[in-house]
Amino acid sequence: MSEAVGPDRTAILNALDEVRDPKSGQGLTSAGLVRGLVIRGGRVAFMLEVSPADIEAYRPVRDQAEEVLAHMDGVEVAQVVLTTEIQAPSAPQLKVSPRRARVAEDPQARLHPMVDAEKPAHVKRVIAVASGKGGVGKSTVSVNLAAALAKLGKRVGLLDADIYGPSAPTMLGIDGEPTFDEHKRLNPMEAWGIKVMSIGFIVEPGTANIWRGPMASSALRSLMNANWGTEAEPLDVLVIDLPPGTGDIQLTLVQKLKLDGVVVVSTPQEIALIDARRAAQMFDKTGAPILGVVENMAYFADSSGVKVPIFGSGGARAEAERLGVPLLAEIPIEVPLREACDQGRPLVAVNDRSAAAQAFLDLARRIAL
Repeated sequence: MSEAVGPDRTAILNALDEVRDPKSGQGLTSAGLVRGLVIRGGRVAFMLEVSPADIEAYRPVRDQAEEVLAHMDGVEVAQVVLTTEIQAPSAPQLKVSPRRARVAEDPQARLHPMVDAEKPAHVKRVIAVASGKGGVGKSTVSVNLAAALAKLGKRVGLLDADIYGPSAPTMLGIDGEPTFDEHKRLNPMEAWGIKVMSIGFIVEPGTANIWRGPMASSALRSLMNANWGTEAEPLDVLVIDLPPGTGDIQLTLVQKLKLDGVVVVSTPQEIALIDARRAAQMFDKTGAPILGVVENMAYFADSSGVKVPIFGSGGARAEAERLGVPLLAEIPIEVPLREACDQGRPLVAVNDRSAAAQAFLDLARRIAL
């Protein structure tokens, strides 16, 4: 039996060009207003990005575009996200002196406690898992922490906030597309007792998300506002797997989402600790409490049980002491942990007797307090 043919991209762009841009008089496609078009199975979505002053004028345009898409052959779900442009900050200026040059701090990125930040509806606690550097195993920690909390009987959600490199779908073995509720909020997917939301469920698998900062931030807001729980069954903990660094995604998150705490992940070597320090400083400035540090890849146990500190030892413990927070866990390097991540089966859920799984369970018990 042949598979059903999905919507044609060219036909979709031509149809959207029949919807008029009220400012230019052109069609939406010709006016360059069809941003981030995603076609996946029977789902079609794009972002309609306008200036803040024009947001009300474009609501009917958004509705018309959704109606046009919904009537096209092969389209089962049509979504148009109306978002506003964020004015790009002026280029940072170099401070030049006879001895050295420094880049001035961007005044638009200065941080302070975010009094207007809120938690998603029906979510009791929000815990972010962060690092300043990629490749330290932050997603591995996030997925297994969520699985461990679920194993302890908590209602758990996992928000994969890495817009450019989502990994939760692979690590949790989830395939499919989220649905929408009556308020056009995304309904998270579920696996291993965890409610999961990721941009990886929405974009075509294996494709690169070539989005500017405002579009990535808008996508994150849609994920954040998913249907996480109800009044009768609220979510106990929402774990957020952040991308590395201190850029647009992190700023959007701390400005919009009230955090109950941050877990900083690092490996033992100094280069990773330097970046972890930057991440901790950013969250500290926003008033989000640093719950502690997790040292991933802390050691490898050989066949005789001897712990071999491949990447050094004591670095994360010393950094935790410097920050005045506890060292929450030391996660060893294990082949079963790597295999479980590749196979989409959280180690905690399938082999809770391993040293790494026990470390994640201990971490979950400390976070759940």
